[in-house]
Amino acid sequence: MQDLRLALRTLRATPIVTSVAVLSLALGIGANTAIFSLVNSLLLRSLPVADPQRLVSVSTGRAADFEPSFSYATFDQIRQHGQAFDGALAYSCCDRDTLTVGGEKQPVDQFFVSGDFFGTLGMTAAAGRLLTPTDDVSGGGPNGPTAVISYRLWQERFGGAAGVIGATVILERVPVTIVGVTPPEFLGIEVGRTFDVAVPIKIEPLILPSIAFDDNVTWLRIMLRLTRGQSLDAATAALRAVQPQIRAGSRPKQFRSEFLRDPFVLQPAGAGTSALRERFQRPLLTILVVVALVLLIACANIANLQLARGVARGHELSVRLALGASRWQLARQMLAESIVLAATGALLGLVFAGWASRALVAQLSTAADVVALDLSLDWRVLAFTASTMIATAILFGVAPAFRVTRVAPMDALKERASADVPHTRLSSGLIVAQVAFSLLLVVAAGLFVRTFERLARVSLGFDRDRTLVLTVTAPTVPAADRNRLYHHLVSAAAAVPGVAHAGGSLNPPLIGALVGDIVVSPPGVTPRADAEAVSQFMDITPGFLGAYGTPIRAGRDIDDRDTDATPRVMLVNEALVRRFFRGRNLVGAPLALTARIPPNGDILIGSRIVVGVVADAVYRSIRAPLRPTIYVPLAQRTDPLLFTHFYIAVRASAGSPVLLSRSVAAALTAVNHDLTLTFRPLADQVNESLAQDRLVAMLSGFFGALALLLAALGLYGVTSYAVARRRTEIGIRMALGAAPTKVIQLVLSRVSLLVGAGVVVGAAVSVWASRFVATLLYGLEPRDPATLAGAAVLLAAVGGLSGWLPAYRASRIDPAQALRNS
Repeated sequence: MQDLRLALRTLRATPIVTSVAVLSLALGIGANTAIFSLVNSLLLRSLPVADPQRLVSVSTGRAADFEPSFSYATFDQIRQHGQAFDGALAYSCCDRDTLTVGGEKQPVDQFFVSGDFFGTLGMTAAAGRLLTPTDDVSGGGPNGPTAVISYRLWQERFGGAAGVIGATVILERVPVTIVGVTPPEFLGIEVGRTFDVAVPIKIEPLILPSIAFDDNVTWLRIMLRLTRGQSLDAATAALRAVQPQIRAGSRPKQFRSEFLRDPFVLQPAGAGTSALRERFQRPLLTILVVVALVLLIACANIANLQLARGVARGHELSVRLALGASRWQLARQMLAESIVLAATGALLGLVFAGWASRALVAQLSTAADVVALDLSLDWRVLAFTASTMIATAILFGVAPAFRVTRVAPMDALKERASADVPHTRLSSGLIVAQVAFSLLLVVAAGLFVRTFERLARVSLGFDRDRTLVLTVTAPTVPAADRNRLYHHLVSAAAAVPGVAHAGGSLNPPLIGALVGDIVVSPPGVTPRADAEAVSQFMDITPGFLGAYGTPIRAGRDIDDRDTDATPRVMLVNEALVRRFFRGRNLVGAPLALTARIPPNGDILIGSRIVVGVVADAVYRSIRAPLRPTIYVPLAQRTDPLLFTHFYIAVRASAGSPVLLSRSVAAALTAVNHDLTLTFRPLADQVNESLAQDRLVAMLSGFFGALALLLAALGLYGVTSYAVARRRTEIGIRMALGAAPTKVIQLVLSRVSLLVGAGVVVGAAVSVWASRFVATLLYGLEPRDPATLAGAAVLLAAVGGLSGWLPAYRASRIDPAQALRNS
């Protein structure tokens, strides 16, 4: 305690230096903690349920990360034949519905779950009770349809009132009884997404009567709970052993023999499922490395600062040695100061991290897809911060403490001491390391910023600036009537003054959610099991391509001639021709389409005639704009359209497309007043699709600039210290006739040596490390010479500027004054 009190008094004696050190550490530790909080929430944190390590998700043997959807019939069979497990659950997350309370409507995220969902997870309610199997029956339980609401909705909409239990609310148009509230820490199974209302799967036909799913529709995810001590391999073997019975009991008659032929695969699911993981795992880990390097640079600066303070306190320390203090006591005192600085920086860093992590999540969110992550402190975050604090204290505290143990009492008691060569060498080594790390970060920032710039300018194959996209929801229209309604809505939108083109799709670019693989083959030929599939497939109306501004390269567009009474036709893009039919003219050629939908197997769609070839355009990812795509007329579908969402693209004749919102909305509601419309400019959708690359570019650019600043401060501090130590020598040189320019050259030569050594080391490390970020780049080689050269020139310029000011001051030294003070 005495060492800590003395350390506090010593640090208070130099408030400016101490404040700079603490702020540097707070920023470095806080940034590391903020990024680690996201990594922890997205990748490491377990679900807040009982024994999460015993949860596994069910998939089929396609790919390790493949999670197909299953039917309720399959889930029921797994549950019936799952005696080897401690429970099974099914769910589908999450759709946007309307909740009406006391006549007031609000949108909510609805979550369909099986009756044993909460029981299998081992959860208890925050209020009331959770859903049970008796609730999960057709038409609802004994007292009708029931629901469980989230803790957040309970607090925000109902003020946490206990009277909400047993209350009746309207979900869509169905009265449901609220029976309970989930615990506050439970946000759902899908990490990154949350829910407001959980309802039983079996009342889906009541909530969404226009898209009533029967027991054979594949729309559910399945999880199992392992028995205690059961291994993953043993559980997989047990499930596969009963797979024939499950398959026989749930295969619909219309499905072919491939149904559930792929063996079941179990994957650990204790951390939940998440589509965000694959997208953001590598970027977050990359940024975590970046901020760790920034912290290392800050530690090097503080170590140099502590070394300089130790030299300045040489007289004081030597007196203490002469009076009987041990060298260990002196070293312990320096370590105590380092611990106080690190602890203060860590506490402030935790506060900064809380704000920064929430700001980063806001950057990940878009208007259509809000990201919800649990960023509360847990043992991992606290342990990470504590470890970082200890590591930083060691990094910048050991060198000054070791330096103190070498103090010579008799030499330090002299009025003047000679230049401290060991300190100079150690400081120079720290500066070289700073420059090397800074170059590495500047190169990374350059690569990521240039990647984002190229992605922002990539050719999309459509006009982003003049197109407005409407999301239309028609929940009251029967599925069999939707096709006709959607075409009527497109015609109404096209007739609005100022609209150049209008077209609709069930699965539009960028924001469409439907997935599936289509295998193309000659008519009458069964596709091979390993045949490459086309994953980009769109049902469109006439005018769709014109609304997006995508040109026809050969043949014709889909038009009003293509109906359910005419031969089946389709369009393909140039990428499909290049991939499968290079050199052929496909216009007029028939092709067979087969849907490959695990676990159901292959389902023959039928043959279609190619009537046109379309220019390539972005479909899902701007990073992959040249993938094969198939377009088919929506009017030629004769099956009921099970999904309520439809997307209409409107292209303005001139000006901003947003100006068309009101008139288009009026035209559509005149057709059907019971529509929900959402308007979003296509340019906004493009910008939101670049959220990952924008975040990486923004953070790497910020921390690259911070690394430059820290390196500049380090160079300035060390050079200033070196000039002060050599003030007498410089005075003598000038007294003997040395010109000011020679003095500047003398000082800058040392700076150039340090910067040059750091650039060489940093360039070598950058060339080696760049391969690890190759997957995050676009249109650039990881070892891009222009980026490396530009970073080296920038760092050299910053280093030269940092050394010039002390050098200029050295050239202004008065020789007489310097000699009098020597």
